[in-house]
Amino acid sequence: MRERLARLISNTLNPFVMSAAVIILLAFTETSSAADALKWTSISLAMSVLPILIIVIFLVKSKKMDGFFANPRGQRHIVYLSASALGALGCGLLWYLKAPELLSVAFTAGLISIIIFAVINYFWKISLHTAFTAASLTIVVIVYGTTGLWSLIFLPPVAWARIESKQHSAAQVVIGGLLAALIVAGIFWGFGVIGKEH
Repeated sequence: MRERLARLISNTLNPFVMSAAVIILLAFTETSSAADALKWTSISLAMSVLPILIIVIFLVKSKKMDGFFANPRGQRHIVYLSASALGALGCGLLWYLKAPELLSVAFTAGLISIIIFAVINYFWKISLHTAFTAASLTIVVIVYGTTGLWSLIFLPPVAWARIESKQHSAAQVVIGGLLAALIVAGIFWGFGVIGKEH
């Protein structure tokens, strides 16, 4: 039962879902119309979540990865490299197109995070589930203030699920979450977003 619950949490609150949710929230927070929000949501998803999801599906189908969210560290290198390249392209495009500031800053934080995690992955299997969850929740708290604090309830079950399913050690889960949160907070602070009204 515990193993099934851990798998359900991992599959539901996965990096793709968390990224897409934050993109949608930021797009609708900083645009004046639903049409604009949908436009930036579509562009952002097309430059990040969707292509990486397609790459992972291909790798799993071609047996180059054991599974979507259960795989050895060595099988993740190509995903990290692809995400870094797409992140750089998407980040540059959003800044060039003058996308909503929150989206551009979030993409910048995501790019820096994924590059750092790609380097770490050559030595250690850091938890992307807790990293993406912590990063996403940090953005929610930065943007929505105390109203967004409720979202932190999602982090403990994700951390537990990754440890329970034996995909990560407690250290990999904790450091993944802390590092991601610190990177996001640092980038948002550097761009002057923290404390600004949205």
